[in-house]
Parts: sequence; C-alpha cells; structure tokens
Amino acid sequence: MKKRIAVEQSLTNVTQALREKGYDVVDLKTVEDLKTCSACVITGMDSNIMGMQDTFTEAPVIEANGLSADEVCREIEQRAH
Repeated sequence: MKKRIAVEQSLTNVTQALREKGYDVVDLKTVEDLKTCSACVITGMDSNIMGMQDTFTEAPVIEANGLSADEVCREIEQRAH
C-alpha cells in the first residue's frame, strides 16, 4: 500500500519527486489531512513563533526549508511509518 504524504501546496518539486517514488501525495489543507498521512512536509515559513505545541498528528513533520526534493524524500523514507 502506498504511503500518503501531505505536502504544502507551494512545494511542487517535492510533490513531483514523491509521486515519482510512488507515494500518494495530498495537499496539506486541514487537520483531517494530517490524521490520514504517514508524514507531512511543510515549508517552515509559518514557524511556531508563539511557542504553541498543539499536536494534531503523530506522523513526522518534515520542514523542507533548505532541503532539496531528494533530501526530503530521504527524510520521509527514514522517518515515515
């Protein structure tokens, strides 16, 4: 079964690379998307400046800021359950 990965909409290069590797990629839009995914990829642009740590998923959250699409794919392969 393909792993479902939620990816922020602006990360088109990551989305393409993950699809090429056989992942089911969905846009990261709602908390419901997080609940059904093996991992999620964010840009890191909306970092937690208020220090709030509400957790909506137990899936790994990968910050793509400064990483290539291949590096993000490797992170998912190592961390996604």
